[in-house]
Amino acid sequence: MTRRTFVEMSLATGAALVAGVRFSTTHASEMNMATNPTFTLGGDLTVNRLGFGAMRITGEGIWGWPADRPNAIKVLRRAVELGVNLIDTADAYGPETSELLIAEALHPYPKGLVIATKGGLTRPGPGQWRPNGNPEYLRKCVEGSLKRLQLERIDLYQLHRIDPKVPMEESLGALKQMQEAGKIRHVGLSEVSPKEIERARKILPIVTVQNRYNLADRDWEKTLAYCEKEGLGFMPWSPVGGGGGLKKGGALEGVAKAHNASVYQVALAWLLERSPVMLPIPGTASVAHLEENVAAAKLRLRPEEWKSLSVNS
Repeated sequence: MTRRTFVEMSLATGAALVAGVRFSTTHASEMNMATNPTFTLGGDLTVNRLGFGAMRITGEGIWGWPADRPNAIKVLRRAVELGVNLIDTADAYGPETSELLIAEALHPYPKGLVIATKGGLTRPGPGQWRPNGNPEYLRKCVEGSLKRLQLERIDLYQLHRIDPKVPMEESLGALKQMQEAGKIRHVGLSEVSPKEIERARKILPIVTVQNRYNLADRDWEKTLAYCEKEGLGFMPWSPVGGGGGLKKGGALEGVAKAHNASVYQVALAWLLERSPVMLPIPGTASVAHLEENVAAAKLRLRPEEWKSLSVNS
């Protein structure tokens, strides 16, 4: 079976898995892996664990409009068709263009679609990212995202970065005010340690954490462990290493060949089986690549394969 055949055969069942149907011939306890396809945020918002990251639908360098705007619209719509119901974006992507494209492509939103966005990381220019945790600025960020996304309430709003120049209590205090005003449903954090999460939870409930994590980069292992212990969703950004972070050859290449899959599909499958709180959000500007990612939800690694990847990647 060719890799393309695997993708085509897996799309229907992979989409069903993303949509909440469990496919397992081996019990999770026997595999010691996470196979539940859904996760509930904050105890009341159930999402499919394989999401979509909407950073790369913008222009080159995550700046401005994409060269092929109709294609970006097509990618977003195809993601929803395939069963993805968690789309992650940020006001810094473009800036603003990612949120605008999401509304253009998908509004009015289908029932159950969760749009997660972020604020607190500014874009002074191409290639530049600078935190701004000023409370008044963050309140404006929330209002701006609501307007661009055409929403009355944002299901998940994340502090994109903690600003070292502004006390966390002040930044999150602003988000708490917006939550109390009914403009935010749940709050998440990004690039944080367990201690920072603990500190944040003294101010308001936190339901997700978005840190860089993939087969080749597991520096945030302690944060993932904390999220597992506390039942917080862990959204790994750059889940396949940004296209250049995965080691080619060795165990990864071998497992991919054994399944007639790509190394990126195997990397996503590993993440989904790594933890029940893992919510990968791979991003792409290609429909074909999107379909390949969704097909990865059907891929089941054998216990020895998963272990070899965990040790050798």
